[in-house]
Amino acid sequence: MVSAEAAARERVTSVLREEADEISDRWVQLQLAQPSLDGEVSEAELGEEADALVSALLSGLDLGLPVERVVTSHEEMHRTVSEISMRRARRGVSPTATSLAVMSLKEALLEAVQRRTREGDDLFPSAVLINRLLDSAGALSFETFVEGREEIIRRQSQQLLEVSTPVVRLWRQVLAVPLIGTLDTARTQVVMENLLQAIQEHEALVAIIDITGVPTVDTAVAQHLMHTVNAVRLMGADCVISGIRPPIAQTIAQLGIDLSTILTRATLADALGEAVKLTDAAVSDHAPLEKR
Repeated sequence: MVSAEAAARERVTSVLREEADEISDRWVQLQLAQPSLDGEVSEAELGEEADALVSALLSGLDLGLPVERVVTSHEEMHRTVSEISMRRARRGVSPTATSLAVMSLKEALLEAVQRRTREGDDLFPSAVLINRLLDSAGALSFETFVEGREEIIRRQSQQLLEVSTPVVRLWRQVLAVPLIGTLDTARTQVVMENLLQAIQEHEALVAIIDITGVPTVDTAVAQHLMHTVNAVRLMGADCVISGIRPPIAQTIAQLGIDLSTILTRATLADALGEAVKLTDAAVSDHAPLEKR
């Protein structure tokens, strides 16, 4: 004797196979009626997503996987739901709207099942099965959306760090990094990597780190600066720190931070002048002796 769930599964599978296009079209119309999409996803894109998801759902049911695993274990279904979520995350659609859009497939599928079900008692187990399937899909879409959004935010944060720490070529073999804002460990690492790479590319002899735009210098910031200076020296270049304003100089003195081993200047202009002297001296030291 066939169980109610097995019969419902067979019924839903049959409907998906025979009315796939109608179900996809109905799902698209239901999504277009949702104000939360706000025009971020075109009708053509919705149609492609609908065809892909309905096909994946049918494939998962055909494989005979348990209902609880059709979404999570079937590769095509998992990938399709994840791609829909990621695409909408990049468009700025909210995770709730994305999850509700996936679950609105319930209505389209249930309408199709209802058209082909004569016995009212057969409709309930079919509705339960559809709910179990698409609730799982909605949960996966929400989870994927959040994870994807976090990855996008991390990537944007990294890009902002790189943009906020440009390396500028001021003079022949002289580079500068104008810092603005708080200098933390993550930003220091980006500064160091960008600066060392630029030193190698430009064969720089002097690197100027300008902290005019850094609001405060505490022990942690000083340590970050020291690490950067040491890395620059290991590359064979000199390092000058500029932008030591009176309040910062007073703070450094009060904290007992020792910057005596580092060449410092009050302004970027002073640092550039010192850098030119250092590069000229380096060139003179390596100039070939004239024949007598």
